[in-house]
Amino acid sequence: MTVGRCLCGAVEWKLDGDLQFITHCHCSRCRKTHGSAFATYGMIAESSIGCVRGADRIEWFQSSKQFRRPFCRDCGSSTMADPWNGLVGVPLGLLEGDPGARPIGHIFAGSKASWLEIGDDLPASEGWPPGFDGPELDDYPDRGTSNGCGGSCACGAVAYELGGVVTACKNCHCQRCRKARAAAHASNLFTTTEAFRFKSGEELLSRFALPEARRFSQVFCRDCGSPMPSVSAEGGRVCVPMGSLDADPGARPTEHIFVGSMAPWYSISDELPRHDGYPPAR
Repeated sequence: MTVGRCLCGAVEWKLDGDLQFITHCHCSRCRKTHGSAFATYGMIAESSIGCVRGADRIEWFQSSKQFRRPFCRDCGSSTMADPWNGLVGVPLGLLEGDPGARPIGHIFAGSKASWLEIGDDLPASEGWPPGFDGPELDDYPDRGTSNGCGGSCACGAVAYELGGVVTACKNCHCQRCRKARAAAHASNLFTTTEAFRFKSGEELLSRFALPEARRFSQVFCRDCGSPMPSVSAEGGRVCVPMGSLDADPGARPTEHIFVGSMAPWYSISDELPRHDGYPPAR
């Protein structure tokens, strides 16, 4: 049996069967909803998955005519998806332990983030894989900003701008980030508070702070659950989930951190520096 939990632990479910058709999805809906470079989902029969607790904590966002996106109202983590043709989509980032199965390919690679290069040998499809009769899904409309760099949540209610100052870009594989984004890892861009501003929707933001963590928190839109920038006035910096970007920031992740906590079902395919925890002080 495999167990999945959201970041705060309010929502938990168990799998009594094997995951199938595990893919990395690069569509704009997944990138926005998870705030990550891509989402990784596996499919399982509806009869083989059950919510153990927290069904009343789940909110739903209608991301397209065909699909709704669920998330925990307390911490913002995406949870198990609506059933489709008797199957349920499970975000692997929330799983405890090793599910055994591994990703078999990339889908909607034609919509991938401009700042990401797919470097592994898995097959990549522009949309649904050949022979898969999935519904037609369009990308989200262009939400470009006046200065050419900014972002927004999946529903579009929250929007922000960057002033072109990027102090760091990192891929983080710690369990907290994986659960917060319900993904293989978080890709975070850092900027200064002076170079950042919310254009709209700041009143719709919720913040969940892990009680046992000194600095870790997740900020998300209450309407759609999308991870949003976290502003630290004390530290003078802003952590931006790169999956929420609407334009190319002109920067790329430069290293992987906390690879000692990396998901067992994921493999790093680039040559960026890797650190088991925080990078060495520079």
